[in-house]
Order: sequence, then C-alpha cells, then structure tokens
Amino acid sequence: MITFDRFSEYRVMWIMVFFDLPTETKLQVKAATEFRKKLLKDGFTMYQYSIYVRHCASRENAEVHTNRVKKILPQYGKISILVITDKQFGEIIQYTNKQPEQSTAPGQQLELF
Repeated sequence: MITFDRFSEYRVMWIMVFFDLPTETKLQVKAATEFRKKLLKDGFTMYQYSIYVRHCASRENAEVHTNRVKKILPQYGKISILVITDKQFGEIIQYTNKQPEQSTAPGQQLELF
C-alpha cells in the first residue's frame, strides 16, 4: 500500500519572515535591501512589503531555511520568523479593499527528489 504522508498538508511547511528594518540612513537602506535580496535568493516570495514566505517540503527543510535566515539577519531592526503547516497557511483570511479574497499560496515550488 502506498501512502502519501510525505505530502500531507500537516507535514508541508511554510516559513513566514516578518521584519521592520530602519531605513533612516544610506547604510540602513543598504542593509534592508541586502536582507530582502538574500531572502529572495533563498527562495522566499514577497507576500507583503515586509513579509516574505517560503514553501518547504518538510519540517526539516523549514529548519534549514530558518537557520539561513538567522545567519543573514541585519544588525538593526526587528525580525520575526514563524513556521506553520500548509493547512494553517490555507486558513488565512484575506481582504483587499474590504472585499474577501481567495487565499492563494504564492510561489509554491515543485520539488523533485
């Protein structure tokens, strides 16, 4: 019997990185820009301006990418990292201009092993 637990909505994870970085000086702007570029390079997608998300095939894979984010943290600012299941991500309620919006998963990647 074949099981598909590997792709369960409770096993597939999402990493959400929230940040508020200072941009009052040229050096701070540069640091904030570099942080965003490094997130994109690691496969994150911009969800909102200061919220980036990344789809991960497993909790172990999410841990790898969480550790990468920790290594690129800028010196100043506030950064939060939240890891949730695909099921939880799918429960997000979104509105644009007071109109409900269908929740879509940005940047899902097909992963072949």
